[in-house]
This record gives sequence, C-alpha cells and structure tokens, in this order.
Amino acid sequence: MSTPTGYFAAMYEGAADPWGLRSRWYEERKYALTLAALPRPRFRRAFEPGCSVGELTRRLADRCERLLATDRVPDAVAQAREATRGLDHVEVALLTVPEEWPEGEFDLVVLSELLYYFDAPALDRLLRRTVASLAPGGTLVTVHWNHPVPEHRLTGTEVADRLAREEELALRLDHREEDFVLQTFTRRTPGERLPPSPAAYEGLV
Repeated sequence: MSTPTGYFAAMYEGAADPWGLRSRWYEERKYALTLAALPRPRFRRAFEPGCSVGELTRRLADRCERLLATDRVPDAVAQAREATRGLDHVEVALLTVPEEWPEGEFDLVVLSELLYYFDAPALDRLLRRTVASLAPGGTLVTVHWNHPVPEHRLTGTEVADRLAREEELALRLDHREEDFVLQTFTRRTPGERLPPSPAAYEGLV
C-alpha cells in the first residue's frame, strides 16, 4: 500500500515546513547538487510532482522556460505558490500522481523525494506515465533519501534498482552518498543516438 494522503496532510498540520526544506544545510546542498546534475543550462518545459513548499521549484525556475510544479496537499501548494510568486513562467497546481497527470510533453521531469512513497503497482504506473511524457532525449532526474523510514516503501538504493529496469531510460549520472542517491536519465528512442554529454554539448570532446 502506498503512503496515504492523510500522512502528508497531518505533517503540514503539525508544521508549515515539516521536513525543514527551508532551513537545513543538508537540503541546500542537495538542491545545489541536483541543479548541477542537470545536463543542459536550459529546459523548454519541466514537470516537478511532489514539490512540497517549493524550495527546489524556485531554484529550478531559473533553468526552465516553463515549469509545472504540483503537490497533493493544499497547504503545500499554497506555500509553493508563495515561494514562486512573481515567476510568471511557473505554475503550481494541486494534483495527485500517478492517478492524475498533466497533458503534453516535457524535456525535464524531476522526481525528488517522491518515488519511495509508492507501492509496487503505483510506482509502475507512475514510471510509465513519466517515461511516456518525456520528450525523446528528455531528462529525468531522481533524488531520494537512502535511510529506512517507516513511511517509505523503498530506500534511495532500492529506488535506483527499480529505475534500472526501465528499458527506455538510459542512466547518464549516478551520484551516491550515504544519505541520498541522485541519478539522471535520458529517454531512449529506437534507432536514435543519445544526446551528447555536457562536455560534448559544448564541443569539448
């Protein structure tokens, strides 16, 4: 069984920022590493489900022409909207994945601290929808806490093991620390070459 919505609603009732996303150096450093892992300086259209209070969202906004951030908890959505106020190219919406999914194609999807909340069937559906919505050659970024938590169905390492079974995703970066696992993937397309590496993109190799 996936972690129920009531767990998240209760967390926000107890604290405006229940995971300390605004205050912890751990989170600040992780966000910096996440942004550094992006293989391109700019993305056309990005999707960040499970955006929480919008701390990563407002950082991603600098790298995206359009960004859709969503969460299942109204309190989180309200805070993320406040965090991105004045950024007209950012939309924050109430949405529950994988049951609900936005229309259109994205060249960047960011799944940060999200996948370990889903049981196997729901995770399968979420990944199918993620891959289907990625543009050919599009980038998927995943970041996940790597310690056991009662409300988590998987650790970061176990999330990485599950992602390795997605045949349409090519692993491009694999950064592992004691505390979290950060990976980037490119969506494969039959008969097409993968996009160039960051160095090749700028003609360095």
